[in-house]
Amino acid sequence: MNRLKYGKYMLILVFIFLPLLLSACTNKEQAKPKIPAKNEKPKASLLTGSEWKLPISIPEGEFYKLSGWISDEEVLYITNLEQTSMVYRYQLLTGKSELIYKSECPIVNVQISPSKKFILIHSAPSSYEGLITIIDAKGNEKYREAIPSYDLVFEWNPINESQVLVSKFNEDWTFQIMLLDMKNSKSTVVSLPQPFVKWLDEKKLAFLNWDEDNPALFAPLMVKGLDNENEQTLFPKVFQFSTFRHLLMTITVNDQDQTKATYSFFDKQNKEIFTFSIPQLTKFSDWLVPFYDFNEQKGQFMTFKPLNSGEVDSYRGGFELMAYYLKKGSSERIMTGLENEPINFSPSGEALLYGNRYEKIIDIKGRKIYKLIKE
Repeated sequence: MNRLKYGKYMLILVFIFLPLLLSACTNKEQAKPKIPAKNEKPKASLLTGSEWKLPISIPEGEFYKLSGWISDEEVLYITNLEQTSMVYRYQLLTGKSELIYKSECPIVNVQISPSKKFILIHSAPSSYEGLITIIDAKGNEKYREAIPSYDLVFEWNPINESQVLVSKFNEDWTFQIMLLDMKNSKSTVVSLPQPFVKWLDEKKLAFLNWDEDNPALFAPLMVKGLDNENEQTLFPKVFQFSTFRHLLMTITVNDQDQTKATYSFFDKQNKEIFTFSIPQLTKFSDWLVPFYDFNEQKGQFMTFKPLNSGEVDSYRGGFELMAYYLKKGSSERIMTGLENEPINFSPSGEALLYGNRYEKIIDIKGRKIYKLIKE
């Protein structure tokens, strides 16, 4: 692989997996959101009317990270003990942890399917092999395959959850894309020019077609059918994009003000249904895209908004947690003085997991942050 291609994929991987400036770009002395006292218990009235039992008491091993929601009342978390890893379900209302999977090698990541019915576990028997195990929510194994690789990236088909797209990388960042078919217990190679691909619908894939020979800040957003070689350009210049079950979101630069990023949402007919702009922070070679998530039930998009534009290295203004309501065409500031860290909606959209390891939880209506793990 030539240096340009190597550098490009390294940059993309860093952009997606290692937004290193998460906390560095936030003023440590700024006003912090209220964190309840040790004896104050959060109310989950929006969920069930009962109390969350926090912090989590770890049954065995050392806490690694939370993986996401199984339901409005249950989350998954991972612990490590020597070379083994365990996956637990935690019941927020009872405080009970249930072991649902134990791996004899370290777990790299756990990804929950969109419907919450299945759990994909990526473990690493060695530095050059990835083991993929898919279980149901009770821990019953549904699929298992070892893939020689240096790293793996997953995209679950949101319509047909028996299919998972896997981009496997070698140590030199050359790649190959595979389609895992859980229903038929097989995997097949898929021909695509780019490694970072998302499902546009059940049979169509979308990707940014970066020019390897001419590095740029924008690329055409392409769509390709899973069963054919035809490619179509959806938008000519896009910086980043995401797909949701019934929506496509693109991030571009505001035409009237280059210091702002514009987020646009489109329906299945590519009709724009909502758009907004926020201040943009520049990095060495591109821009920082703050973390975000979308809740389909509420039609609510949540992201972090910097107070003003500028450079990431020198920015000290902190972030506002903003909610954008696509159907209403409105927005609301939820909290201020936060750090730009990953967020993950509960199924009902009433709470968020928050933090680099999802170690905190935000009560959206109560506008409070609670610690899931005892420090």
